[in-house]
Amino acid sequence: MNDALPLLQVVQLCHRYHRSEAPALQDISFDACRGEVVALTGPSGCGKSTLLSLIGLLDHPTSGHITLLGQNLSSIRQVPQFRARHIGFVFQFHHMVPTMTLQENIEAPMLALGTDRKTRQKQAAELLEQMGLAHRAAFLPAHVSGGERQRAAVARALANRPALILADEPTGNLDTRNGERVVDLLTQHAKLTGALVLIATHNPEISRTAHRCMALRDGQLISNTP
Repeated sequence: MNDALPLLQVVQLCHRYHRSEAPALQDISFDACRGEVVALTGPSGCGKSTLLSLIGLLDHPTSGHITLLGQNLSSIRQVPQFRARHIGFVFQFHHMVPTMTLQENIEAPMLALGTDRKTRQKQAAELLEQMGLAHRAAFLPAHVSGGERQRAAVARALANRPALILADEPTGNLDTRNGERVVDLLTQHAKLTGALVLIATHNPEISRTAHRCMALRDGQLISNTP
């Protein structure tokens, strides 16, 4: 793929959950490139999470199309494998598997790609070190702090070194210090690997530090500014 081309292209995207309801998204179009950190802003219910779910292949648009890495997402046949390889998710609620250690949680996405055990363990250990969590590797999620769980969730999202990171209110349940650390980790990943990071957020600090801010209101894109 030509790196000069947008990594992500969204074209006239519309989505309705029910025919009788107003569209959750209406005529959304934008491009985003490698290495960008893009903040998606707007009030609750404006369509931020819906947009991320469509880009992340968790749902299908009513009309329009999305192209990622040069592939129209509607043409993807092996969705779980494509998602595991190319897309990492970070949610407001970390969704860690409670019966698995932090190390095992971070290794889990690699299982979907058939990564061998030695490589999984090595990569997970490196990510835990980067997140400042090496000393918590063998702990269950319930036995670490909320900030540590969310940093582990970031590590899990990066496990397969995806080209796209989708983060939905990743700092919503964190204090200022831990929230800044999570955003710094995502920004550093974008800078070092050339990944695209899309962050849905109400946090004005994220909007100020992102390369670009896209504002949604009532399912429509109302601004797209550096």
